[in-house]
Parts: sequence; structure tokens; C-alpha cells
Amino acid sequence: MSRIVKIGLIQAKHDVSGDRPVEEHKQAAIEKHLKLIDEAAARGAQIVCLQEIFYGPYFCAEQTTKWYDSAEPMPDGPTTKLMQEVAKKHNMVLVVPMYEQAMTGVYYNTAAVINADGTYLGKYRKQHIPHVQAGESPDTGFWEKYYFKPGSGGYPVFDTAYGKIGVYICYDRHFPEGARILGLNGAEIVFNPSATVAGLSEYLWKLEQPAHAVANGYYVGAINRVGVEAPWNMGEFYGQSYLVDPRGNFVAVASRDNDEVLIAEMDREVIRQVRDTWQFYRDRRPEAYEELVKLLP
Repeated sequence: MSRIVKIGLIQAKHDVSGDRPVEEHKQAAIEKHLKLIDEAAARGAQIVCLQEIFYGPYFCAEQTTKWYDSAEPMPDGPTTKLMQEVAKKHNMVLVVPMYEQAMTGVYYNTAAVINADGTYLGKYRKQHIPHVQAGESPDTGFWEKYYFKPGSGGYPVFDTAYGKIGVYICYDRHFPEGARILGLNGAEIVFNPSATVAGLSEYLWKLEQPAHAVANGYYVGAINRVGVEAPWNMGEFYGQSYLVDPRGNFVAVASRDNDEVLIAEMDREVIRQVRDTWQFYRDRRPEAYEELVKLLP
């Protein structure tokens, strides 16, 4: 397995107004992202991650059952099947965040992981679900508990053709516990596909995830969408997707405002060097952390 792996992070605006039919949203977003994936392949990307619920607007800005129609079973839904074909075509590992229907009335915020030969490897379901008002209107916010059940299935790491990858989704990034588990499970890189707007947490965007990378000795690929989505106008999705290395260095950072395919390199030798220097896994004391799993307020 090569020491150097080319990583692709795709950030994009969603161009269709939120009051359009759900299927119109999905079709427009999928067509747009297929072109961006083609661009990533042409530039040599071996592992590519898309943004949170890539095939539509961030519909959690409102609370309406309309958006349940955008959920699909996984892996048997049409979008997963399509992305398996795309991964095989480009010999590329794909991380594809979607809205998953586990059964009628049970939905998750999920990312499918597809190997370079088109094999579906599994999925990660977002564990931490926010529910908070945001923007100028009291009706808009990150109303995710309306749409998503908290994830099941733990914190899997997927052994792909180009490396061992983990997934953390958006709000998960505020919780270091899962980030540590992903490292203990063997992740060399963790992707965090997101939909986050300017305001309260923007200053944390380039703080928390580099800290996860340093504390756990792996790369982090952080992806955020861009633009303002009508009709909610809850704030600006500020882009700035990036790849950060295990030393906390920003390898590459995307723009704030534009669609972009960010390509950067992951160097496995850096992982080894950092872990040999900072022996965090050797020196951790799990027997002393019982309070972490107690039911505290």
C-alpha cells in the first residue's frame, strides 16, 4: 500500500430553492456532484468525501415531513448503487453522506463507505444529534432530532484499498470521545462531512478537529458546504473544507465561498513519526476513566 494517498474533499452550494419538490433537489445535487467527482478523479484523488447529506439542501432548517421522502435504504437505495458504480469507474474510495431510511419512520444521518472496486463496505450513523434554533427566525435552526435517530453501530473503521478510514459527521466533532475510539479502532484518517453556518461555532471549525488529529495521531478531512440556502436563509455555510495532519498542520484549505474540489496528500509516514514521538496510546489510562461512562448530569 502506497505511503502517499491523494485525498479529495468536495464542498458545494445547493442551487435549488428549498420550496421545490424533493426529487428535483436530489436530481440536481447528484448531477452536480457527479461532475465534481469526475474532476477529483481527473486530478488523481484516491479517497473522496462529500458533504453532509450531499444530495439536497440542509433541510433540517425547518421541521416538515416533506423531507422524509428524501431518505433511502442503505445499501439497497438508488444513490448508494449509483455511487458504487462511480467508485468502480474511477478506482476510487467514496464516502457518501445521505439520509438513511432504516425502516418506515426510522431515519438516520448516515455515510456510506464504498471501496475502490465498488464494494459497499458499510456505514457510519451520526451519533450526536443537535436540536437548536439558529438564524434570525425562531422557526429556523438545526432541528435534527425531528429527522434523525441517534446513530447505532458504534465507531467503525473501514479497511479500504487506500487506507483505514473513519467517519464522524458534523456535530459529532464537538465530542472527543468518539474521535478517540476511531483512533483506537485503527483509523489513519477521519472524515467529518458537515453543514455548519457562520456564527457561534465558526471559530471552533479550525480548532477542534486539528486537536482531534493531534490527540489521536491521524489525519482529519473536514468538509463544509457553501452559500446561503433559500427559503430559510439561516446563515452562510462558510466552506473552508480542509485536510489537517497528525501534527495539527493544515495541509490544504478550500475557499469560503465557492464550489471546490480540494485535493491534498495524506502521508502515512507522518502518522508513524507522530505516534512514535507522542506515545498517547501507550500512556493513556483507561482504568482511570470510569467517570466518563457514569450517568452524570
